[in-house]
Amino acid sequence: MSIAISRAGEHRWVALGFIAVAQLMIALDATIVSIALPSAQVALGASDADRQWVVTAYTLTFGGLLLLGGRIADYVGRKRAFLAGLGGFAVASMVGGAAPDFTVLVAARAAQGAFAALLAPTALSLLAVSFTAPRERATAFAVYGSIAGSGAAIGFMLGGALTQYVSWRWCLYVSVPVALVAAAGGAAVLPSSSRPARPRFDLPGVVLATGGVATLVYALSDATWLVGAAVVLLALFVLRESRTSNPLLPPRIVLDRNRGGAYVTVALVIAAMFGAFLFLTYYFQVVHRYTPLEAGLAFLPLVVSQQAGSWLIASRLMPLVAPRVLMAPGAVVAAAGMAMLTQVPLLAEVLLGLGVSCVMVPAFSTATQKVDPREAGVASATVNAASQIGGSLGAALLNSIAVHAGGAVVHGFAVATGWGTVILLLAAFASGILIDTPRPARSRDLGA
Repeated sequence: MSIAISRAGEHRWVALGFIAVAQLMIALDATIVSIALPSAQVALGASDADRQWVVTAYTLTFGGLLLLGGRIADYVGRKRAFLAGLGGFAVASMVGGAAPDFTVLVAARAAQGAFAALLAPTALSLLAVSFTAPRERATAFAVYGSIAGSGAAIGFMLGGALTQYVSWRWCLYVSVPVALVAAAGGAAVLPSSSRPARPRFDLPGVVLATGGVATLVYALSDATWLVGAAVVLLALFVLRESRTSNPLLPPRIVLDRNRGGAYVTVALVIAAMFGAFLFLTYYFQVVHRYTPLEAGLAFLPLVVSQQAGSWLIASRLMPLVAPRVLMAPGAVVAAAGMAMLTQVPLLAEVLLGLGVSCVMVPAFSTATQKVDPREAGVASATVNAASQIGGSLGAALLNSIAVHAGGAVVHGFAVATGWGTVILLLAAFASGILIDTPRPARSRDLGA
């Protein structure tokens, strides 16, 4: 009996490694193409007006289909959904890398986003149901949080190197071997989960949620006049979910004070971070004239500090203190970094990395706690949706502020980072007020 339990525990940690690989692929793909975009635009003859679709197509389908992806994972089983998401993502990446024209590239990016919407909540829900003891959960979510937080910055570095020394196409091809490794390992070690005998989908809820979120993401990216339509669709979705017997997003998932607080905090922090990524990319390449590789390497302090914050601070303190004791101060530290982004970039990156890691690790854990295992997928999808929508909103809002600020480029960035600082302070306030989960109860696991 004890041998069987020991082996099950070992399998969980091995499975964590492959889940982390899959999450890294998703996080990388959010930014790795950004630095390659100028080269891809020239190679495929895209216009300046159309080039943003390479990014928007991914965020549009990713954000719009996350809730559906989480529900599919709950219905068909997390292992099946995990493998299907990886397989689809790999095929879409191959098509994108070999794209003969701009239309095919955009279509492939949309397909990547769709399969990421299935994969992301599946990976997080696997962690949520596999690691329940305080110390083990802290370690598992430190792995997940460090990847979620630093993967985007790593994407800039890897994208710069591949674009400069190989080809922009490898910014898409690189996902294929990563997906194959994660799929092979996941097939071997992930446990199979049970499925409902008669899975039922709330089809009107699927249409309203997907249409509302997709419209919102598109509106924030390219057509602000559609914001009203997005609000109407999402309001109808809320009304529908409160009345149907089989909701796509059960209201109890988001109405829980702590989970709801975690969703709000994640959305605000990622909104500010995506704005920071955008400003730093242009600051390094336009103001300082860095090459793609140099610009990518300039993100290294952010990556290192995020890893340090996840492992040396968040994972060690999470089993010992209440989540908001980490999250609120972490957001304040990140706000201090954002405030000095255009004055002292190196120190700003370090503070941003440390602060964000102390928010994201406990936030992802809190967002999936005390959820029925049968609903772990939709809870995970919700926090991922909060992250995706927050990132889209932050990039669109802060970029618009920078463009319309007037004066020199650096002045526009400074004005926008001021607003980014305010967003992070709001995240500190939200986590401090809304999240009241106590520190984990002491157990034998804590002393292990």
